[in-house]
Amino acid sequence: MKRREFITLLGGTAVAWPLAARAQQPEKMRRIAVLSNAVADSPDDQARLAVFRTSLEQLGWSDGRNVRIDYRWSAGEPERIRRNVAELVALAPDVVLCSGGTVAIATLQRAAPIVPIIFTGIYDPVGSGLVESLAHPGRNTTGFMVGEYGFGAKWLELLKEIAPGVKRAAVMREAGTAPGGGQFAGIQSVAPSLGVELSPVGVGDVGEMERAVTAFARSPNGGLIVTGSGPATTHRDLIVTLAARHKLPAVYFVRLFVTAGGLISYGPDYLDLSRRTAGYVDRILKGEKPADLPVQAPTKFELVINLKTAKALGLTVPDTLLARADGVIE
Repeated sequence: MKRREFITLLGGTAVAWPLAARAQQPEKMRRIAVLSNAVADSPDDQARLAVFRTSLEQLGWSDGRNVRIDYRWSAGEPERIRRNVAELVALAPDVVLCSGGTVAIATLQRAAPIVPIIFTGIYDPVGSGLVESLAHPGRNTTGFMVGEYGFGAKWLELLKEIAPGVKRAAVMREAGTAPGGGQFAGIQSVAPSLGVELSPVGVGDVGEMERAVTAFARSPNGGLIVTGSGPATTHRDLIVTLAARHKLPAVYFVRLFVTAGGLISYGPDYLDLSRRTAGYVDRILKGEKPADLPVQAPTKFELVINLKTAKALGLTVPDTLLARADGVIE
């Protein structure tokens, strides 16, 4: 090779090296914190997180490449919620995804007033004081509701459809909260026309809950409705066990009770909510503000029936109800 050609080649290579080095610079690592009210080994919650991660990857965010996702599981325990919030805030996340209920979200808001927060699993974020309005959340928080209070009427209608003999219904709700009262009012709105007497049962104290259900079940023609709340989710295994022990047909607000052995559920499609949540995380990581992202309601719902539980209760599920089911557990 001639000297002039060699120098030209060397010069071109020298220019290429810095360009290649710059092209190989790693992407800025962003941080996503996830605070869940469940336990780490919950199959339903792991399925939702898997959908969330897959949806993020489709939007260009890969855990370990340009984002790091930190998880904390609170199991519905107030002290663990406070500890997990403190740990996550100390990590300086770019955004927090919270499925821990109103207490966890309020705790996050106090601890991190400027960190973007996206919630899921909330019935009444305005009434609970988490956002200023659905269209304009304000502050640092937005997210996805899981339904409206009118759901209560649907739950009682389903209970009568799958167990026509029910004339009394114990309604498990979180007393003293806007969602607890609102969902109960929704059920009350149709109870007279369906000929059902209602008995409210609190879900905050396990001992009280067991005593109330046991006392309720002493009289015949009873059924159970479990409304949406963090404590109900935390105690779902106990609630399903109580319903089975006392032979109470029960309607639940979400599928995970039915996969745990409950009779029937009607509620939002949480996997769809997980996909949509990833979209909000993407928008926030790209610079949008929670205050500018409206709180959204679910657009997909699912009816799930456990035929094994129906058989154990001596119930024959109507063909019309089976035809409408989105999921049937044999």
